[in-house]
Amino acid sequence: MTDDRKTEPTEHGSGKGRAWIEISKAHLLHNLAVLQEKLPPGCRLMPVVKADAYGHGAALVAKVCAGRGITDFCVATAREGQALRQQGISGQILVLGYTPPEQFCLLEKWRLSQTVVDEGYARQLNAFGHPLSVQIAVDTGMHRLGEDWNTPERLFPVFYMKNLRVEGIFTHLCTADGRRRRDRRFTKLQVQRFWGLTERLRREKLPCPNPHLLGSYGLLCCPEAGGVYARVGIGLYGTLSSRKDLGRLGQELLPVLSLYARVACVKTLEKGERAGYGLAFLARHKTRLAVLSIGYGDGIPRSLSGAKGQVLIGGQKAPIVGRICMDQMTVDVTDIRDVGAGDTAVLIGSSGTEEIGACDLAAWAGTISNEILSRLGSRLPRRLTP
Repeated sequence: MTDDRKTEPTEHGSGKGRAWIEISKAHLLHNLAVLQEKLPPGCRLMPVVKADAYGHGAALVAKVCAGRGITDFCVATAREGQALRQQGISGQILVLGYTPPEQFCLLEKWRLSQTVVDEGYARQLNAFGHPLSVQIAVDTGMHRLGEDWNTPERLFPVFYMKNLRVEGIFTHLCTADGRRRRDRRFTKLQVQRFWGLTERLRREKLPCPNPHLLGSYGLLCCPEAGGVYARVGIGLYGTLSSRKDLGRLGQELLPVLSLYARVACVKTLEKGERAGYGLAFLARHKTRLAVLSIGYGDGIPRSLSGAKGQVLIGGQKAPIVGRICMDQMTVDVTDIRDVGAGDTAVLIGSSGTEEIGACDLAAWAGTISNEILSRLGSRLPRRLTP
Protein backbone atom coordinates (compact mmCIF):
# COMPACT_ATOMS: atom_id res chain seq x y z
CA MET A 1 0.00 0.00 0.00
CA THR A 2 1.36 3.39 -1.01
CA ASP A 3 1.77 5.89 1.82
CA ASP A 4 1.05 9.23 0.18
CA ARG A 5 0.50 11.27 3.32
CA LYS A 6 3.76 13.20 2.75
CA THR A 7 2.84 14.19 -0.79
CA GLU A 8 3.32 17.92 -1.13
CA PRO A 9 0.44 19.98 -2.51
CA THR A 10 1.25 22.56 -5.14
CA GLU A 11 -1.07 25.42 -4.19
CA HIS A 12 0.50 28.48 -5.82
CA GLY A 13 3.68 26.40 -5.99
CA SER A 14 4.27 26.83 -2.26
CA GLY A 15 3.58 23.33 -0.97
CA LYS A 16 2.13 24.94 2.18
CA GLY A 17 -1.62 24.92 1.59
CA ARG A 18 -3.98 24.29 4.50
CA ALA A 19 -6.56 22.65 2.22
CA TRP A 20 -6.94 22.53 -1.56
CA ILE A 21 -8.66 21.01 -4.57
CA GLU A 22 -7.01 19.30 -7.51
CA ILE A 23 -8.80 18.98 -10.85
CA SER A 24 -7.68 16.19 -13.15
CA LYS A 25 -7.47 17.43 -16.74
CA ALA A 26 -7.05 13.86 -17.97
CA HIS A 27 -10.26 12.73 -16.25
CA LEU A 28 -12.17 15.77 -17.50
CA LEU A 29 -11.08 15.08 -21.08
CA HIS A 30 -11.96 11.42 -20.65
CA ASN A 31 -15.48 12.31 -19.52
CA LEU A 32 -15.89 14.71 -22.42
CA ALA A 33 -15.02 11.90 -24.81
CA VAL A 34 -17.38 9.44 -23.09
CA LEU A 35 -20.29 11.88 -23.18
CA GLN A 36 -19.63 12.96 -26.75
CA GLU A 37 -19.72 9.32 -27.79
CA LYS A 38 -23.26 9.07 -26.38
CA LEU A 39 -24.63 12.14 -28.17
CA PRO A 40 -27.51 11.57 -30.59
CA PRO A 41 -26.98 12.69 -34.20
CA GLY A 42 -26.79 16.46 -34.60
CA CYS A 43 -26.33 17.08 -30.88
CA ARG A 44 -23.36 18.71 -29.17
CA LEU A 45 -22.32 19.28 -25.60
CA MET A 46 -23.25 22.44 -23.70
CA PRO A 47 -21.38 22.03 -20.39
CA VAL A 48 -23.09 23.39 -17.30
CA VAL A 49 -20.52 25.41 -15.37
CA LYS A 50 -22.86 27.10 -12.90
CA ALA A 51 -21.98 27.26 -9.19
CA ASP A 52 -18.30 27.51 -10.15
CA ALA A 53 -18.64 24.38 -12.29
CA TYR A 54 -20.14 22.40 -9.41
CA GLY A 55 -17.21 23.48 -7.26
CA HIS A 56 -14.55 22.56 -9.82
CA GLY A 57 -13.71 26.08 -11.00
CA ALA A 58 -15.82 27.48 -13.85
CA ALA A 59 -13.09 29.22 -15.84
CA LEU A 60 -10.71 26.30 -15.38
CA VAL A 61 -13.27 23.76 -16.65
CA ALA A 62 -14.54 25.98 -19.46
CA LYS A 63 -11.02 26.56 -20.78
CA VAL A 64 -10.31 22.83 -20.90
CA CYS A 65 -13.60 22.28 -22.76
CA ALA A 66 -12.92 25.17 -25.14
CA GLY A 67 -9.56 23.60 -25.90
CA ARG A 68 -11.49 20.62 -27.26
CA GLY A 69 -13.65 22.78 -29.51
CA ILE A 70 -16.67 23.26 -27.24
CA THR A 71 -18.17 26.73 -27.70
CA ASP A 72 -21.45 26.67 -25.73
CA PHE A 73 -21.85 26.84 -21.95
CA CYS A 74 -24.58 27.23 -19.33
CA VAL A 75 -24.49 29.27 -16.14
CA ALA A 76 -27.11 30.13 -13.54
CA THR A 77 -26.62 33.89 -13.26
CA ALA A 78 -25.53 36.87 -15.29
CA ARG A 79 -22.64 37.44 -12.89
CA GLU A 80 -21.40 33.91 -13.55
CA GLY A 81 -21.56 34.63 -17.29
CA GLN A 82 -19.67 37.88 -16.81
CA ALA A 83 -16.94 36.07 -14.90
CA LEU A 84 -16.48 33.60 -17.76
CA ARG A 85 -16.24 36.39 -20.32
CA GLN A 86 -13.64 38.14 -18.19
CA GLN A 87 -11.63 34.91 -18.21
CA GLY A 88 -11.65 34.89 -22.02
CA ILE A 89 -14.46 32.44 -22.70
CA SER A 90 -16.13 33.25 -26.02
CA GLY A 91 -19.03 31.55 -27.77
CA GLN A 92 -22.54 31.24 -26.41
CA ILE A 93 -23.18 31.50 -22.68
CA LEU A 94 -26.76 30.72 -21.66
CA VAL A 95 -28.04 32.11 -18.35
CA LEU A 96 -30.41 29.38 -17.14
CA GLY A 97 -31.85 31.36 -14.23
CA TYR A 98 -33.69 34.61 -13.61
CA THR A 99 -31.82 37.88 -14.10
CA PRO A 100 -33.38 40.92 -12.38
CA PRO A 101 -34.08 43.96 -14.59
CA GLU A 102 -31.34 46.02 -12.93
CA GLN A 103 -28.83 43.52 -14.33
CA PHE A 104 -30.15 43.45 -17.92
CA CYS A 105 -27.21 45.70 -18.80
CA LEU A 106 -24.89 42.77 -18.00
CA LEU A 107 -26.65 40.63 -20.59
CA GLU A 108 -25.98 43.21 -23.27
CA LYS A 109 -22.45 44.14 -22.20
CA TRP A 110 -21.19 40.58 -21.88
CA ARG A 111 -23.17 39.10 -24.80
CA LEU A 112 -25.10 36.60 -22.69
CA SER A 113 -28.17 34.67 -23.78
CA GLN A 114 -30.96 35.04 -21.20
CA THR A 115 -33.63 32.46 -20.44
CA VAL A 116 -37.18 33.74 -20.98
CA VAL A 117 -38.92 32.44 -17.87
CA ASP A 118 -42.40 33.41 -19.12
CA GLU A 119 -44.14 35.81 -21.50
CA GLY A 120 -44.31 38.61 -18.93
CA TYR A 121 -40.58 38.39 -18.36
CA ALA A 122 -40.01 38.57 -22.11
CA ARG A 123 -41.84 41.90 -22.11
CA GLN A 124 -39.52 43.16 -19.37
CA LEU A 125 -36.49 42.11 -21.39
CA ASN A 126 -37.85 43.77 -24.50
CA ALA A 127 -38.60 46.99 -22.58
CA PHE A 128 -34.90 47.25 -21.73
CA GLY A 129 -34.67 48.80 -25.17
CA HIS A 130 -31.44 47.17 -26.35
CA PRO A 131 -31.01 44.02 -28.45
CA LEU A 132 -30.72 40.90 -26.31
CA SER A 133 -30.19 37.25 -27.12
CA VAL A 134 -32.73 34.97 -25.44
CA GLN A 135 -33.73 31.36 -25.20
CA ILE A 136 -37.27 30.34 -24.30
CA ALA A 137 -37.87 27.95 -21.40
CA VAL A 138 -40.85 25.64 -21.75
CA ASP A 139 -42.55 24.04 -18.76
CA THR A 140 -43.39 20.49 -19.80
CA GLY A 141 -44.28 19.31 -16.31
CA MET A 142 -41.58 20.26 -13.84
CA HIS A 143 -43.47 23.47 -12.96
CA ARG A 144 -40.36 25.52 -12.49
CA LEU A 145 -39.32 28.13 -15.07
CA GLY A 146 -40.96 28.39 -18.48
CA GLU A 147 -44.27 29.00 -20.19
CA ASP A 148 -46.67 26.07 -20.12
CA TRP A 149 -46.31 23.71 -23.07
CA ASN A 150 -50.10 23.63 -23.44
CA THR A 151 -50.46 27.37 -24.07
CA PRO A 152 -48.09 27.98 -26.98
CA GLU A 153 -50.02 31.09 -27.98
CA ARG A 154 -48.40 32.88 -25.04
CA LEU A 155 -45.04 32.33 -26.72
CA PHE A 156 -46.04 33.70 -30.11
CA PRO A 157 -45.50 37.39 -29.20
CA VAL A 158 -41.96 36.69 -27.98
CA PHE A 159 -40.79 35.98 -31.51
CA TYR A 160 -42.04 39.40 -32.66
CA MET A 161 -40.55 41.49 -29.87
CA LYS A 162 -38.30 44.12 -31.41
CA ASN A 163 -35.33 43.80 -29.06
CA LEU A 164 -35.25 40.03 -28.56
CA ARG A 165 -33.39 37.54 -30.74
CA VAL A 166 -34.72 34.05 -30.01
CA GLU A 167 -31.74 31.73 -30.36
CA GLY A 168 -33.05 28.61 -28.66
CA ILE A 169 -35.90 26.87 -26.90
CA PHE A 170 -35.55 24.24 -24.20
CA THR A 171 -37.12 22.27 -21.39
CA HIS A 172 -35.81 20.30 -18.41
CA LEU A 173 -36.50 16.61 -17.86
CA CYS A 174 -37.24 16.24 -14.15
CA THR A 175 -37.44 12.43 -13.84
CA ALA A 176 -34.74 11.33 -16.28
CA ASP A 177 -32.76 10.03 -13.31
CA GLY A 178 -35.62 7.87 -12.05
CA ARG A 179 -35.72 4.09 -12.27
CA ARG A 180 -39.43 3.62 -11.63
CA ARG A 181 -41.82 2.94 -14.47
CA ARG A 182 -43.74 6.13 -13.70
CA ASP A 183 -40.49 8.13 -13.97
CA ARG A 184 -39.81 6.73 -17.41
CA ARG A 185 -43.40 7.39 -18.47
CA PHE A 186 -43.22 10.99 -17.33
CA THR A 187 -39.92 11.57 -19.12
CA LYS A 188 -41.46 10.21 -22.30
CA LEU A 189 -44.46 12.51 -21.78
CA GLN A 190 -42.20 15.55 -21.34
CA VAL A 191 -40.33 14.69 -24.52
CA GLN A 192 -43.59 14.36 -26.43
CA ARG A 193 -44.90 17.65 -25.07
CA PHE A 194 -41.71 19.49 -25.98
CA TRP A 195 -41.47 18.29 -29.53
CA GLY A 196 -45.22 18.78 -29.98
CA LEU A 197 -44.81 22.42 -28.95
CA THR A 198 -41.93 23.01 -31.34
CA GLU A 199 -44.00 21.53 -34.15
CA ARG A 200 -46.88 23.87 -33.28
CA LEU A 201 -44.52 26.84 -33.46
CA ARG A 202 -43.32 25.74 -36.88
CA ARG A 203 -46.91 25.45 -38.11
CA GLU A 204 -47.34 29.07 -37.06
CA LYS A 205 -44.33 29.92 -39.26
CA LEU A 206 -42.30 30.89 -36.21
CA PRO A 207 -38.57 30.13 -36.05
CA CYS A 208 -37.71 27.41 -33.58
CA PRO A 209 -33.91 27.41 -33.47
CA ASN A 210 -31.71 25.12 -31.40
CA PRO A 211 -34.22 23.06 -29.39
CA HIS A 212 -32.67 21.14 -26.49
CA LEU A 213 -33.86 19.08 -23.53
CA LEU A 214 -31.12 16.65 -22.45
CA GLY A 215 -29.10 16.97 -19.26
CA SER A 216 -26.58 14.47 -17.90
CA TYR A 217 -29.22 11.93 -16.94
CA GLY A 218 -31.18 12.53 -20.13
CA LEU A 219 -28.09 11.87 -22.22
CA LEU A 220 -27.29 8.69 -20.29
CA CYS A 221 -30.86 7.36 -20.06
CA CYS A 222 -32.75 8.59 -23.12
CA PRO A 223 -30.43 10.07 -25.75
CA GLU A 224 -33.07 9.26 -28.37
CA ALA A 225 -34.98 12.33 -27.12
CA GLY A 226 -32.61 14.28 -29.35
CA GLY A 227 -32.05 18.02 -29.47
CA VAL A 228 -29.24 20.31 -30.57
CA TYR A 229 -27.52 20.46 -27.16
CA ALA A 230 -26.95 18.18 -24.20
CA ARG A 231 -26.59 20.36 -21.10
CA VAL A 232 -24.22 18.08 -19.20
CA GLY A 233 -23.49 19.01 -15.61
CA ILE A 234 -22.80 16.44 -12.91
CA GLY A 235 -21.84 13.73 -15.43
CA LEU A 236 -19.11 15.91 -16.89
CA TYR A 237 -17.43 15.95 -13.50
CA GLY A 238 -17.21 12.18 -13.38
CA THR A 239 -19.94 11.40 -10.90
CA LEU A 240 -23.70 11.26 -10.63
CA SER A 241 -26.03 12.26 -7.83
CA SER A 242 -25.71 8.96 -5.95
CA ARG A 243 -23.43 5.93 -5.78
CA LYS A 244 -26.25 3.72 -7.10
CA ASP A 245 -26.73 5.95 -10.12
CA LEU A 246 -23.00 6.01 -10.78
CA GLY A 247 -22.82 2.23 -10.71
CA ARG A 248 -25.89 1.91 -12.91
CA LEU A 249 -25.21 4.59 -15.50
CA GLY A 250 -21.79 6.14 -15.12
CA GLN A 251 -19.24 3.38 -14.77
CA GLU A 252 -17.22 4.79 -17.66
CA LEU A 253 -16.90 8.20 -15.98
CA LEU A 254 -13.89 9.22 -13.91
CA PRO A 255 -13.99 11.61 -10.94
CA VAL A 256 -12.43 14.96 -11.79
CA LEU A 257 -12.10 16.53 -8.34
CA SER A 258 -9.96 15.55 -5.36
CA LEU A 259 -10.04 17.38 -2.03
CA TYR A 260 -7.16 17.47 0.43
CA ALA A 261 -6.35 19.03 3.81
CA ARG A 262 -3.30 19.30 6.02
CA VAL A 263 -2.88 17.74 9.42
CA ALA A 264 -2.28 20.73 11.69
CA CYS A 265 -1.31 18.75 14.78
CA VAL A 266 -1.90 15.46 16.60
CA LYS A 267 -3.29 15.24 20.13
CA THR A 268 -3.18 12.28 22.51
CA LEU A 269 -6.17 11.79 24.81
CA GLU A 270 -6.23 9.48 27.78
CA LYS A 271 -9.20 7.24 28.44
CA GLY A 272 -12.14 9.30 29.68
CA GLU A 273 -10.97 12.63 28.26
CA ARG A 274 -13.21 14.60 25.95
CA ALA A 275 -12.56 16.92 22.99
CA GLY A 276 -14.20 19.51 20.77
CA TYR A 277 -17.17 21.84 21.06
CA GLY A 278 -19.57 20.59 23.66
CA LEU A 279 -16.91 18.00 24.56
CA ALA A 280 -18.83 15.85 22.10
CA PHE A 281 -16.06 13.28 21.67
CA LEU A 282 -15.30 10.86 24.49
CA ALA A 283 -12.08 8.83 24.38
CA ARG A 284 -13.08 5.34 25.47
CA HIS A 285 -9.41 4.32 25.42
CA LYS A 286 -6.11 6.06 24.81
CA THR A 287 -6.71 7.88 21.53
CA ARG A 288 -4.77 9.96 19.03
CA LEU A 289 -6.66 12.71 17.23
CA ALA A 290 -5.42 14.50 14.12
CA VAL A 291 -6.66 18.06 13.69
CA LEU A 292 -7.32 18.83 10.00
CA SER A 293 -7.23 22.37 8.64
CA ILE A 294 -10.63 22.26 6.92
CA GLY A 295 -14.20 22.64 8.12
CA TYR A 296 -17.76 23.54 7.25
CA GLY A 297 -16.60 26.99 6.16
CA ASP A 298 -14.92 25.16 3.29
CA GLY A 299 -18.08 23.20 2.47
CA ILE A 300 -17.63 20.05 4.54
CA PRO A 301 -21.11 19.16 5.88
CA ARG A 302 -21.29 19.59 9.65
CA SER A 303 -23.68 16.62 9.64
CA LEU A 304 -20.65 14.35 9.13
CA SER A 305 -19.64 15.01 12.74
CA GLY A 306 -19.67 12.19 15.27
CA ALA A 307 -18.12 9.43 13.12
CA LYS A 308 -20.71 9.76 10.36
CA GLY A 309 -17.93 10.53 7.87
CA GLN A 310 -14.37 9.44 7.16
CA VAL A 311 -11.15 10.70 5.58
CA LEU A 312 -8.11 8.86 4.27
CA ILE A 313 -4.61 9.23 5.68
CA GLY A 314 -1.77 7.06 4.44
CA GLY A 315 -4.17 4.78 2.60
CA GLN A 316 -6.25 4.10 5.72
CA LYS A 317 -9.67 5.29 6.85
CA ALA A 318 -9.90 7.70 9.76
CA PRO A 319 -13.36 8.48 11.18
CA ILE A 320 -14.39 12.09 11.77
CA VAL A 321 -14.97 12.51 15.50
CA GLY A 322 -16.40 15.30 17.61
CA ARG A 323 -18.05 18.27 15.96
CA ILE A 324 -16.80 19.69 12.70
CA CYS A 325 -15.86 23.35 13.18
CA MET A 326 -15.93 26.19 10.67
CA ASP A 327 -12.23 25.88 9.83
CA GLN A 328 -11.08 22.63 11.45
CA MET A 329 -12.13 19.08 12.20
CA THR A 330 -10.71 16.12 14.12
CA VAL A 331 -10.25 12.54 13.00
CA ASP A 332 -9.28 9.44 14.95
CA VAL A 333 -5.84 8.21 13.84
CA THR A 334 -5.23 5.81 16.71
CA ASP A 335 -4.84 2.91 14.30
CA ILE A 336 -2.70 4.77 11.75
CA ARG A 337 1.03 4.85 12.40
CA ASP A 338 3.27 7.92 12.33
CA VAL A 339 0.70 10.60 11.57
CA GLY A 340 2.18 14.05 12.09
CA ALA A 341 1.74 17.73 11.37
CA GLY A 342 1.93 18.54 7.67
CA ASP A 343 0.62 15.15 6.54
CA THR A 344 -2.04 15.05 3.85
CA ALA A 345 -5.59 13.88 4.46
CA VAL A 346 -7.85 12.97 1.54
CA LEU A 347 -11.50 14.00 1.88
CA ILE A 348 -12.48 13.26 -1.73
CA GLY A 349 -10.19 11.09 -3.81
CA SER A 350 -7.97 8.07 -3.38
CA SER A 351 -5.13 7.03 -1.11
CA GLY A 352 -3.45 3.68 -1.51
CA THR A 353 -6.20 1.20 -2.38
CA GLU A 354 -8.93 3.20 -0.64
CA GLU A 355 -11.20 5.80 -2.22
CA ILE A 356 -13.82 8.26 -1.00
CA GLY A 357 -16.05 9.77 -3.66
CA ALA A 358 -18.37 12.76 -3.58
CA CYS A 359 -21.20 10.21 -3.66
CA ASP A 360 -19.90 8.72 -0.40
CA LEU A 361 -19.87 12.09 1.37
CA ALA A 362 -23.35 12.71 0.02
CA ALA A 363 -24.66 9.39 1.32
CA TRP A 364 -23.16 10.01 4.78
CA ALA A 365 -24.65 13.52 4.84
CA GLY A 366 -28.05 12.48 3.49
CA THR A 367 -27.85 14.52 0.30
CA ILE A 368 -26.62 14.26 -3.31
CA SER A 369 -23.14 14.71 -4.70
CA ASN A 370 -24.25 17.81 -6.64
CA GLU A 371 -24.72 19.63 -3.33
CA ILE A 372 -21.48 18.38 -1.82
CA LEU A 373 -19.41 19.55 -4.78
CA SER A 374 -21.13 22.87 -5.44
CA ARG A 375 -20.78 23.96 -1.81
CA LEU A 376 -17.00 23.56 -1.67
CA GLY A 377 -15.74 26.94 -0.56
CA SER A 378 -14.08 29.66 -2.60
CA ARG A 379 -11.13 29.81 -0.17
CA LEU A 380 -10.07 26.34 -1.37
CA PRO A 381 -7.59 26.94 -4.19
CA ARG A 382 -8.23 24.92 -7.35
CA ARG A 383 -5.32 23.53 -9.32
CA LEU A 384 -5.39 21.76 -12.67
CA THR A 385 -3.30 18.60 -12.74
CA PRO A 386 -2.30 16.64 -15.87
